[in-house]
Amino acid sequence: MPTRAVDAASHLQAFVLSGVVTVLAVRAYLEAADYPQIGGGGLHIAHVLWGGLLLAVGLGIPLVFLGEGPRTAGAIVGGVGFGLFIDEVGKFVTTGTDYFYAPAAAIIYVAFALLVLLTQAVRGRTGRSQLTPAERTANALDMVLSGQPAGLTDRRRADVRRLVRGTGPADEAAVEQLLDTMPRREPPPVRFWQRAADRARRLAAWATRQRWLVWLVVVYLVLEPVLVVVAVLLDGVTGELDQEREWGAVLGVTATALVTAVLGLRAAWLLRPNRLDAFRLFKLALLVDLLFGQIFNFTVNQFSAVAVVAIDLALLGVVTAEHRRLRRAADQGALLGAP
Repeated sequence: MPTRAVDAASHLQAFVLSGVVTVLAVRAYLEAADYPQIGGGGLHIAHVLWGGLLLAVGLGIPLVFLGEGPRTAGAIVGGVGFGLFIDEVGKFVTTGTDYFYAPAAAIIYVAFALLVLLTQAVRGRTGRSQLTPAERTANALDMVLSGQPAGLTDRRRADVRRLVRGTGPADEAAVEQLLDTMPRREPPPVRFWQRAADRARRLAAWATRQRWLVWLVVVYLVLEPVLVVVAVLLDGVTGELDQEREWGAVLGVTATALVTAVLGLRAAWLLRPNRLDAFRLFKLALLVDLLFGQIFNFTVNQFSAVAVVAIDLALLGVVTAEHRRLRRAADQGALLGAP
C-alpha cells in the first residue's frame, strides 16, 4: 500500500480553494466584460483549454521539483486549471454546447462539494494518530530532506520531532541525527494574508462563544426553511411558478426545505430537555441543505446561490462549535458522576 502523506489534506484544500476562487472570478469577469471571446475566423479558444494546460503544469511541478513548496504550488496551479475546466461543463453536457445551461452551476457545485468531502475523508485518515509508525517516519524524513539546502526553521524541526515521536528509539535517533546536519533557517516574515487569517480565526472563535449569536442562529434555522416553503406555496397561488423553467429543481428546493424545517422544529422542541440532541439535529439540517438543497438552489438561482452557501457554512461553524461545547460538558458530567 502506498505511504500516506501527512499534509495530503492541506494540499487538497489548496486545490479546492483555488478552484472555487477561479470559477467565481471567471464568472464575475465574463459577466462584467459581456462575455468576450478569444479567437476569430471561426475559431474560439475556450478557457477550458487553458484549464487543461494548467492542470498539466500543476501535475508537472511536483513531478519535476522536490519539497513542500512545489507540492503546494502544484496544488494551487492545478486547482486554477480545474476551475477553468469545470466552469465550461455546460458546453460538454448539452448537444448545443450551452455555456449557460442552468444545471451547469449545480454540476460545478456538486464537483466541489465532493472534493470537500474527499478532503475531509483524507484529513481523517492522514492525521498523526492515523498513520503507522513507518509512515510517520517516512513523512518525517521527507520533511527533513525537503529542507536541504534552504534549511529548516525551528518550527519545522519541532513538527518533525512531534511526528517521529513514538516510532521507536532507532528511528527517533536517526531522524534527530539527520536534523543536526540540516542548516537552520530563520522563519519567513508574516505575510499580510496570514495576519488577516489569524484575525479571522480569532473573530470566529469569539463569535462562537457569544450566546446571543447562538440563539440568533437557532431562530434563523427554525424560521428560514419554513419561510422558503411558504414562499413557494405563495408563488404557486399567485401563478409566478408557471414562469419557472426548472420545475424539478424547484421541487428539490421545496422538498429539502420541508426536511430541514422538520429537523429544525424538532430541534427547537428538544432545546429545553436535551440541548445536545437539539444541536445535533440543527447540524444535520445544515448538512442536508448544503449537500442536497444547494444543488437545486444553484440550478434555480445560478451563482447567486453562493451567498446562501456562505451563510450556511458560517451557521454550520457556530452550530458545530456549540455542539462540541455541549458534548464536552456532557462528557465531563459523565466523568464526575462516575463512581
